[in-house]
Parts: sequence; structure tokens; C-alpha cells
Amino acid sequence: MDKTPVYFYSSTSNLTGRFAQHLAELTGRAVHNLADANVRRTEASGPWVLLTPSYKAGNADEVTLPAGVRSFLRSAANRRRMVGIIGSGNRNFGVYYQAAARELATRSGRPVLFEFELAGTPEDVTHCAQILDDLDAALAASHPVEA
Repeated sequence: MDKTPVYFYSSTSNLTGRFAQHLAELTGRAVHNLADANVRRTEASGPWVLLTPSYKAGNADEVTLPAGVRSFLRSAANRRRMVGIIGSGNRNFGVYYQAAARELATRSGRPVLFEFELAGTPEDVTHCAQILDDLDAALAASHPVEA
């Protein structure tokens, strides 16, 4: 069974990047950093999951979705192939906690699969890995490969 890749964005703090790396190490799943311009210029070849932080900290005019994510989502193919969203946030942001993931889910019609704070805990990584494994199984069942 194929593992759905995760495309993530992480700022210089690398909190989201550490979570993505732990997911890759635990599951053998491919993770792609949208902070890399070469990655942003590609198109996902099949279903993929977005892992994005939220940066909105109380200013209603601030953009919540990182520029690297917005750039990747300019591709109609990438928007169409995105099957879910994982959100990273900081509870100190109050009502804006997970704003990027939740707003994108509303706009795209894709589900928020998992949310965690900062770099997450080992338990968060394990729980998210199980959710992604379940997603992989559901995608495989809905699109069986013919022999």
C-alpha cells in the first residue's frame, strides 16, 4: 500500500519541520518541505496531505496561511489532489489557534485530520501516524489497483 506523502511548511523555528521529520522516521512516509522553492514548483503526482502551521496571533488582517503553502496551492492539480490537512499551532494565539488549517479546510472542503501544538509530543506523532495509515487504507480501498 502506498503511503500518502506529506507536504509541510516550517519557519526558522522548525517546530512543524521536526514533527514532519518524526512522522517520516516513524512511518517511512515521504515528507516534502514547502520552504524549499524547488518543492513549491512541483505538482503532487497523487493524493497528498498538507501539514501547515498557523501564524495569526490576534491581528484580524494577518494572513494565516504561510506564503510557501499558498504558492504550492496555486496549482489546480495540487489543490485537487490534497486529501487532508494537519494543523500545527500555538494555544497562546487563542481563537486563532489552528486558524490556517481550519480556514483552509473550510475553503477547500478537505478535512482537518489532526491538530497539535508547537512541535507536538511523541504521542501526537504516533496518533497522527495512525490517522495517516487509516487514510492510506481508505484511499487504497476506494481506488483498488488492478492486477
